Parts: sequence; structure tokens; C-alpha cells
Amino acid sequence: MNELPLWLDALLAVLVVAGATFALIGSWGLARLSSFLKRLHGPTKATTLGVGCVLLASSLWFSVTSGRPSLHELLIALFLFLTAPVSAHLLIKAAMKLDPTQRPAEPPSADSAGSVNS
Repeated sequence: MNELPLWLDALLAVLVVAGATFALIGSWGLARLSSFLKRLHGPTKATTLGVGCVLLASSLWFSVTSGRPSLHELLIALFLFLTAPVSAHLLIKAAMKLDPTQRPAEPPSADSAGSVNS
């Protein structure tokens, strides 16, 4: 097995630790936040970024050690980044349909948004 340069070893370690930290923060948000909509925010943002960092580190490691580009991880990341927002959007729409009280207040009208009292 090839020994990696120190700078690449450090970069891979930083990516894995950052990914694990983001995943932990997202999981903690899922467990600790109060409402469904708040709980959904943690995994869709932080955990997606955490998995992305780990996949990038994995892709770099396999590309360097095998001597050819590793595209499996990039395909997984593409699938993750396309499906996570869509599934979160569908879950939010379903939650709002089941409990209409979760809907935000009416958005401000166009007339009152930019007006300044003179």
C-alpha cells in the first residue's frame, strides 16, 4: 500500500472529523429540538453536509491509493444532495396538510413590504 503524503493525510483527517462533527450536530438537533419542523432542519442541513465531507474524504483516499479517479462517492453525494431537499420538502408539505396550525402567518403584501411612513 502506498503511504500518503502528510498534507493529504491531514486533509483527509480534517474532512472526516468535520463530517462526523456535522453529522453529530444534525443528529443532536433531531433528538433535542421541540417541533417537527425544527427537528427536520437539523438532519437536512448539518447531516447532509457531514456525509458530503466524509464522501469527499473517501473519494480522495480511493483516488490517491488506486491511482485512478473514484467516482462512486461522487455519485452517492449527487444522489444525496438531490434527494435530501426533495424528501424534506415533501415531509414539510405533509406535516402542514395534517396540521394547518403549523403554517406561518400570512406573508406581508407587496404594498406594505417596501413602504416607509413619511
